[in-house]
Amino acid sequence: MATKPGVVKETITAGMSRWAAGLSYPQLSQEAVYQAKRFLLDSVGCALGGYQQHDVKIALEVLDEIAGNGPATVIGTGKRVDPVSATLANGLMIRCMDYNDIYWKQDPSHPSDIFPAALAGCERAKADGKELIVGLVLGHEFEMRFCEAAFPGIRERGWHHATLTAFVSPIVAGRAMHLGWEQIQHAIGISASHHATLGAVTAGKLTMMKNTVDPMATQSGVMAALMAEKGYTGPEHVVDGKEGLTHCFGPSWKLNLLTDGLGESWRITQCGMKAFPTEALTHTPISAVLDIVKSNDLKPEQVEKVQIRSLARAADILSDPSKYDPRSKETADHSLPYVIAAAIAERQVTPVQFEMKKIMDPTIRAQLKKVEVVADPEIEKVFPALQRVVVNLTTTDGQIFSKQLDYPKGDPRNPLSDAEVEEKFEALAEGVLSEGAQKKLKNAIWNLEKVGSVSKLMALMKADVKKKVASKVALKTKKRR
Repeated sequence: MATKPGVVKETITAGMSRWAAGLSYPQLSQEAVYQAKRFLLDSVGCALGGYQQHDVKIALEVLDEIAGNGPATVIGTGKRVDPVSATLANGLMIRCMDYNDIYWKQDPSHPSDIFPAALAGCERAKADGKELIVGLVLGHEFEMRFCEAAFPGIRERGWHHATLTAFVSPIVAGRAMHLGWEQIQHAIGISASHHATLGAVTAGKLTMMKNTVDPMATQSGVMAALMAEKGYTGPEHVVDGKEGLTHCFGPSWKLNLLTDGLGESWRITQCGMKAFPTEALTHTPISAVLDIVKSNDLKPEQVEKVQIRSLARAADILSDPSKYDPRSKETADHSLPYVIAAAIAERQVTPVQFEMKKIMDPTIRAQLKKVEVVADPEIEKVFPALQRVVVNLTTTDGQIFSKQLDYPKGDPRNPLSDAEVEEKFEALAEGVLSEGAQKKLKNAIWNLEKVGSVSKLMALMKADVKKKVASKVALKTKKRR
């Protein structure tokens, strides 16, 4: 129905903001609360593993120089700094190993990248665990809806999904800080209007920025919420108005997907977790190859060729020439040839396989040239409902082993169990938290609705292992598989 002359049609951001501002804990389903705890435990585990990574150490050095004192806690260090700095640090820790959650419809995304906005916002507001749960669920709700709204996804148009995160993170931060809906709407405009991310960060040879753009988009949302709280304004039409998201990025969009049925069901119950610390489209082929290699007890020297039939974007983005010669963690964990080579050579794909000594290991690198990735139009037809892959492995004596998988371990249709989530957490926390500290933190997260202070929860994430011990990541992850 056309809008009557003189009547201003409500913008999309108004409807989103109004609903977010009014959302409260009792409105959430039990399943949504349960999944929020699972994803928080998984994400905190990723952050504790990320705390030990080189790129995080660099970022923390920079923040030591520029961050101000404040109410928000940095995971690992336990330092209390301003919410904007804490969000960047914690976001990078969660994201840097490419091991946190995954959702892929028209666009891919990692909704838990936005968790640090809820954490920082709740600490600033002196909020409790129930308020944090609201923020966790809220971030998944809108991030996943944005992933569903573009046809084709913005990633296929050359833009990175962090672009969408910049629309969602101010909603999460604003709700955690108890802003009014008009302030949240302005925060969306402030953040989204200046934060569009080029797809170049995940194309070709990859750098540390691959895992940094999402934390920066979440940081943008927190900064925007702080500004909006003081009265700063941003464009209300940033999604659906002149020179807004849909105008600039072009057709086609189903914007009704951003608001239809809000509160009737919860997107967080439809999100997946990662069983491997790699790009999402590599998970199904990894699972298939590991099954073939293990069930037939194949040694690397027995493998002649592995053909991976997958999506065109897997052949393009994950198998370009640079992916056949990875020389950094960032390129290796987005290289389909490398992860398959590691699966063949080591029968596992864990964080250990992305250390430089493994990336340059002659046995693994000898497998790279055996991997062929083929774009299959029939597989394209069933995506994203299915993440189908067909693997054909040929041995040196002429045997051919074939396997088709439609979705990987960690998909909501084949989820990690609570025990597997805990094992992943423990493997990643090794060397940062003692067993006693791990137990306290796990217990607090599983009982998050009873936690009286988010700051007290964050204090449980401070490292208490003075010297990093030998990692058991590979052993525990192998056991979990």
